[in-house]
Amino acid sequence: MKSKQLSTFFAMLAVIGFAEAQAPCEPQPGQRFVCGPKNAEDLVQVPGTPWIVASGMAEGASFFLIDSRSGAWQPMAFDVSPDPGFAQCLTAPTLATFNTHGLNIRRQRNGARLYVVGHGAREAIEVFDVSTRGARPTLTWRGCVPMPQGLAANSVASFADGSLVATVLIMPGKTFMDSVAKQPTGAVYEWSPGNTGFSVIAGTELPGNNGIEVSANEKELFVVSSGLQTVVAFSRSNPARQLRSSKPLPFTPDNVRLGPGGRLFTAGMANDVPECGGAPGPSHDLSRLSTCARGTIAVSVVPRTLRHTIVVQTPATKAFSNATIAIPVAGDYWIGTFSGDRIARVAIRR
Repeated sequence: MKSKQLSTFFAMLAVIGFAEAQAPCEPQPGQRFVCGPKNAEDLVQVPGTPWIVASGMAEGASFFLIDSRSGAWQPMAFDVSPDPGFAQCLTAPTLATFNTHGLNIRRQRNGARLYVVGHGAREAIEVFDVSTRGARPTLTWRGCVPMPQGLAANSVASFADGSLVATVLIMPGKTFMDSVAKQPTGAVYEWSPGNTGFSVIAGTELPGNNGIEVSANEKELFVVSSGLQTVVAFSRSNPARQLRSSKPLPFTPDNVRLGPGGRLFTAGMANDVPECGGAPGPSHDLSRLSTCARGTIAVSVVPRTLRHTIVVQTPATKAFSNATIAIPVAGDYWIGTFSGDRIARVAIRR
C-alpha cells in the first residue's frame, strides 16, 4: 500500500462502526466508560501523575487528556517550539487534520517526552515535550522524524538515548488480508539522533507488525504480530534473530506496553466470534472487523518467558468494541479502541 492508501485504510477502520457506537454512557456489566474521546487508539500514563494521554485516530481528533481520578477529559492542544535536532521537520502538524495513532512516553526532568505516530498531512513520528509543572500536563511540539516515502507507521517505542523503533503494519505490495493469511506484511524500522531517516531492520518481518515496546534494560524489542496473534521478542544487538515468541493469544493483539511490575500488557478483539463470521481468515469480510461487536480480551505477559495471563475478558457489547490497548492505572484497566466514542474501564481484580 502507498502512504495515502494506508491513511485511507486506517481512516476506514476508524470511521466504520463509529456512527453505530453512539450508545448511552451507562455502565455495562463489569465495565464503566469515559465517553466522548473519539477513536482513542492508544493510551499512556504521564509518569508520576494520575493523568492519561489518549490518541485520536480520526482527522482532527489529535489528543485527549484524561484525569484517572475523576474520568474528566478534555482535548489537548499544544505549543510549538522546534528543536534543531529534528532538522528534517520544522513545521508542526495542524490540529484540524492531525490524526494520532500509536503513542510512547518516556520520563524526563520536569515531565516526559511523548512520541506519536501521526497521520494526516504527513506520515511521521511526531515528538512532544510534556510539562508537568502546572495543574495539568501541557504539550509542546518539538519536531518529527518522517517515515520513508510510501510508508505509514503503526506503533513507536523509544530508548533512553532518543533512538526510536517503529512498526509498519502493511508494506507496499502487501495487503491486510495477507496478514490475516499469516504471510509477512510488515517490519520494524529504526532511527537514531543524527540519522537522516528511518531504516528497516532486516529479519523483523511479521504478519501484521503492530504494537512495539522496549525491554526495561533496552536489550530487547517486543513486537506484536496481529496476523500470528503473538508477541515476539527480538535482540536489539542482533534483531534478525528472534529470541522467543508467545503462544498464539485468544484474540487479535494490537498495542503493547511495559507496565507496573515489569509486565507487558496487550489487548484486542476476540477473534473467533461466530456471530461475526468466525475466526479471521483469507475470505473474511474486513468491514465486519469493526462493525460486528466483539468482546475485549487483555493479557499481562512475562517478558522473560512471554507467558500470558488473561486480566480482562468482557462479553461483546455494542457500547464498546474494537479494543486496542489496556493499561493499569488507579485500580482500573483503561482500554482504548480504534473505532468508538469512549474509553472503557475495568476494575483490576486482586
